[in-house]
Amino acid sequence: MYQRYGRYHGGPDPLAPPVDLREALEAIGNDVLEGSSPRRALRELLRRGTSSMRGLDRLAAQANRRRRELLNRNNLGGTLDEVRELLDRAVLAERKELARSLDDDARFAEMQLAELPPSTAQAVRDLSEYRWRDAQAREDYEKIRDLLGREMLDQRFDGMKQALENATDEDRQRVDDMLTDLNDLLDKHARGEDTPEDFERFMAEHGDFFPENPKDVDELIDALAARAAAAQRLRNSLTPEQRAELDALAQQAFGSPSLMQQLDRLDANLRSARPGEDWDGSRRFRGDDGMGLGEGTSALADIAELEQLGEQLSQEYAGAQLDDIDPEALLRQLGPEAAADARTLAELEKALQQQGFLDRGADGQWRLSPKAMRKLGQSALQDVAKRLSGRGGARDTRRAGAMGEPTGASRQWEFGDTEPWDVTRTVTNAVLRESSSGRPKVPVRLQVTDVEIAETEQRTRAAVALLVDTSFSMVMDGRWVPMKRTALALNHLVRTRFRGDDLQLIAFGRQARTVTPEELAGLDGAWDQGTNLHHALLLAGRHLRRNPNAQPVVLIVTDGEPTAHLEPDGRAFFDYPPHPKTLGLTVRELDHLAKLGAQVTIFRLGDDPGLARVVDRMAQRVGGRVVAPDLDGLGAAVVSDFMRMRRRRG
Repeated sequence: MYQRYGRYHGGPDPLAPPVDLREALEAIGNDVLEGSSPRRALRELLRRGTSSMRGLDRLAAQANRRRRELLNRNNLGGTLDEVRELLDRAVLAERKELARSLDDDARFAEMQLAELPPSTAQAVRDLSEYRWRDAQAREDYEKIRDLLGREMLDQRFDGMKQALENATDEDRQRVDDMLTDLNDLLDKHARGEDTPEDFERFMAEHGDFFPENPKDVDELIDALAARAAAAQRLRNSLTPEQRAELDALAQQAFGSPSLMQQLDRLDANLRSARPGEDWDGSRRFRGDDGMGLGEGTSALADIAELEQLGEQLSQEYAGAQLDDIDPEALLRQLGPEAAADARTLAELEKALQQQGFLDRGADGQWRLSPKAMRKLGQSALQDVAKRLSGRGGARDTRRAGAMGEPTGASRQWEFGDTEPWDVTRTVTNAVLRESSSGRPKVPVRLQVTDVEIAETEQRTRAAVALLVDTSFSMVMDGRWVPMKRTALALNHLVRTRFRGDDLQLIAFGRQARTVTPEELAGLDGAWDQGTNLHHALLLAGRHLRRNPNAQPVVLIVTDGEPTAHLEPDGRAFFDYPPHPKTLGLTVRELDHLAKLGAQVTIFRLGDDPGLARVVDRMAQRVGGRVVAPDLDGLGAAVVSDFMRMRRRRG
């Protein structure tokens, strides 16, 4: 038995990999660190997309390109050109036949053909009673009427032009019966007198004309009205000359004006039922490829759908949601890859909320959840670990404490662990595993999953104050995001590896305040002149005094000299160049920290000579250090210095 395989068409691909939230979360986190709200950062991510999927902007651009291609490649003169070609061919064949005839009737017919008007429509109408002598000429002329009938129907019912090719009189009568019954049904619906049975009876008899397979009268009207409105826009888009020609030719459709009467009645019913459709619009086609009336109507319907898709993909209207995007229209117009990208974007948005990375605060605003903050901190710390590993031969370890004091507990070994094995637990795991499948075998064979290691902990705790400059110069010079990522990395390190330590984040601009990692991550850059290191050191001293038995560590990240201090009444005093009083109070607080035994490191950002002189003297006074990292190395410098001081104390 042979199996045939093809593209999956049953909705979301069941074998597709799950949505990768790591890249998305990192992109959102970076935007939040730069000052965006979480909600705005999510919207920007959806607009930009990721490395593995196109965003809304690229999908909208693709829709706009396809719309421009339809307008620039085509024109609406295809039907007139085709009718003219058939007419010229018929007249030429007839003239050849008349030239071979010697009777007077032939001469009269030649004069009749010579006097045909230049208007295609008028010429077709004048020949409606002409008695053709040449069989091929007669056939070509009849093709004109047949073509016009099929084009008129194709405008309202997609696919009719092909379906009625070489149609018989019986086929044309079926179309006429369908139009009559359809108009009667729409009339009853307009009066509110139709029943579900009326619709079912109509579809049972004429359902093959409607491949859309509508479920009720309203769905039937929706499908027909959209196409009829596109047909009207096509008529509006024609030149006055083209419009007059086609209106005149339409009366020759199938050799009888009854078809146009039925279609006019149908258009009136649909316009009345759906006045909200675009019946008055028009488009300017500028291409060389002529389209028939049915093709032109389909093109205008596609253009309208592409314009609607462009608006949905832009998401710029009030209350916009990804659920507004029509997946079937996207599939029709831009293909399966575009539909898959849009579906993945929607899944990404839902997954970020369902998995707890975004939540609403007490004020109703979206925010990054604690889970998301842990992920951002982990990502920042991993970046730091890579830099430390690359420059110093160190590597990221999973120690609970750097000094290796056993806790008495054990855990399963993971790649990168360097702690000693817990031999007893490891062998026990192997014996239990083999016992589950029968009697244990001797010798016992170990597997990686059996290995457990002895947990260790740090013998001392640390009270750490990380002071970060939030003055406007940090934003202006591109130091805002590296500063935030450094704080998140250190916070994650302390929370996961040194759980006994007490880390406090202190932000200082014109004034200083303690902040949580979440508050610091969402902090907007503001025009805040002043570097109040004095106030920040006061808060750091208070933190260290609350932990008298902990190792005191003070880390300062700044790009400016101390230009502000706190007055006794709580107001901030600012002056530039730094006022002597500001410098004196700042140095006095450093002295207080030195008396507490604090190890102070100042991370100087930038190459300002004045800043370098001031921080060098402050560090010398308290036996501290000055580190001048580049922005990319700031996180590695801070984490490395923190680890160095803990090892030295240990």
